[in-house]
Amino acid sequence: MMIKKGRIESITQLLDPLGAIKVRTQFGGYSLSVGKAVFAVVSQGELYLRACEASKPYLCERKLQTLQLQKRGVPVRLDYYRVNETLWREPEQLLAISRLCLQGAREHNEQSKQARGMRDLPNIGHQLERLLREAGIGSVNMLRAQGAKASWLKLRALNKHLGLNTLYALEGALSGFYYQALPGEVKAELRSWYETKIAQLERERCR
Repeated sequence: MMIKKGRIESITQLLDPLGAIKVRTQFGGYSLSVGKAVFAVVSQGELYLRACEASKPYLCERKLQTLQLQKRGVPVRLDYYRVNETLWREPEQLLAISRLCLQGAREHNEQSKQARGMRDLPNIGHQLERLLREAGIGSVNMLRAQGAKASWLKLRALNKHLGLNTLYALEGALSGFYYQALPGEVKAELRSWYETKIAQLERERCR
């Protein structure tokens, strides 16, 4: 325990420029975080950095070993990369890559927060939220800015099987109704717009 404690203290001192690092138990070892962003773990005395889009090329280029855990007897590889001796001898480079990992963890937390906000809306389940993100609509504010009709058009460009009920679902999400409970006049207006737009899209397809 004293060895582990000393190892963690030396790691946190090296990474101190990133901010106030909190140490908590995780994955049978310890997680390192700044604020709520977990950017690394210490497992069996080894430091593993959490990969993100910006840091992964650097981590993979160095051919670092990934963290592997056993889950119900099955080995599971996590997107954490072990800092090797070569990288330990380059503290400035290690700090720079760690900073990228921290920024990536913060961005992941923000995206997760936005996704949870989306799914708090009526009619927005995991599948529709995922499709909205693929269409570039990743938050409630972005959905409101686009509106139901423009958002539906972006979704249909990705999936031509989406129909009127998806349009109802989007309008309901923005107005606070489950789509079955939308007022009749709102449904009628949306249906008229939908039929006009479908006819227009069909004409464009046949040109």
